[in-house]
Amino acid sequence: MQLIEVTNASHEKEFVEINATLNKQNPVYIRPLDKEVTEYFNPKFNRHFKHGEAIRWILTDANGKTIGRIAAFVSTMYLNKGTEFPTGAVGFFDCIDDQTAANTLFDAAKVWLQSKNAEAMDGPVNFGDRDKWWGLLIDGFNKPPVYGMAFNPNYYQKLLEGYGFKNFYNQYFYTMGVDKKFSPKILERHARFKSKPDYSARHIDLKQIEKYASDFATVYNTAWAQHGEAKELSQEQVLKLFKQMKPIMDERLVWFAYYKDEPIAMFINIPDINEYFKHFNGKFGLIEKLRLLWMKKTGYCRKATGLAFGVIPKFQALGIDSYIIQEVGLFIQEKGWYDEYEMGWTGDWNPRMLGIYKNLNGEVSRHLVTYRYIFDENKNPFERHPVMEYTRPE
Repeated sequence: MQLIEVTNASHEKEFVEINATLNKQNPVYIRPLDKEVTEYFNPKFNRHFKHGEAIRWILTDANGKTIGRIAAFVSTMYLNKGTEFPTGAVGFFDCIDDQTAANTLFDAAKVWLQSKNAEAMDGPVNFGDRDKWWGLLIDGFNKPPVYGMAFNPNYYQKLLEGYGFKNFYNQYFYTMGVDKKFSPKILERHARFKSKPDYSARHIDLKQIEKYASDFATVYNTAWAQHGEAKELSQEQVLKLFKQMKPIMDERLVWFAYYKDEPIAMFINIPDINEYFKHFNGKFGLIEKLRLLWMKKTGYCRKATGLAFGVIPKFQALGIDSYIIQEVGLFIQEKGWYDEYEMGWTGDWNPRMLGIYKNLNGEVSRHLVTYRYIFDENKNPFERHPVMEYTRPE
């Protein structure tokens, strides 16, 4: 076997293709867009290069055939809560069902991360935020992946755990029928706020995209600051993201709640664009873009998926989550626009979000795991991700 650092276009092509090669035996697999994968490793497109470094390798067998890949990352932005020591990460892991081959890839990442002063590695994750390719799928191989969801052969769990990775936290996706009624708890809490004139909720208007980018930044930065992960976003960054998403965004699915016209909560959803991408085999040129626009116009996509949900701390534990969810339900349900809703993943360290999913009467559709491998457990004993503590300022 030969380990090769990705340094040219030929290596990059192999890095992309091996994922499709190893997953093609599963008929529900949907190939990610090649462009999206490669842009994660281009400083022009990935802002995380301002705060860290990334490296990639492919692994070939004696005949020169690519049999695996891996990437390693270090970033000052990667600060998982509860970590008291420098932690790097690995991701984009793919490998044949061979422990020696997998160990070769993990060893390369470990050595590189140690050279960057890391004392542990988490993975598989991406060189960015948790909204894409985060975690290892261990249950739910029979359902097509929603956009951005990690997907892999079922033997990968054996390879990671065989190397010594341990379960840092579980990730759960929930799904439900769009017209399925919510629990009585949500309805009761919604009614409490519906009668108060200072509270309102509405979906965005794409003609006012700058305003809603500002509202998103306000809620996101306030709601997620308590996570201690240095993930603040500027209004400019959000506006750029919204403009990139605009061709596939359905304004009926993107909602904000307000108190006296100040944003206090957001519920961000999009059509599951994997319903389009499954026809493109990783490509996204002019023909694919035109085809996507046609499918969008004809209502081809019948599945929606969650991207972000947040309530600013001052209004947490009051029931605002139920208020905005039911407002969306009253607007969306029984309209025939969508059939299925798959919620974005939440970790077992976030019991409040898990509670919301259960109150929606959702059912677990997939189970993923983010693993951790500590280089010296005598120095840094392994501990699972701590449960999130919620505090509401007066």
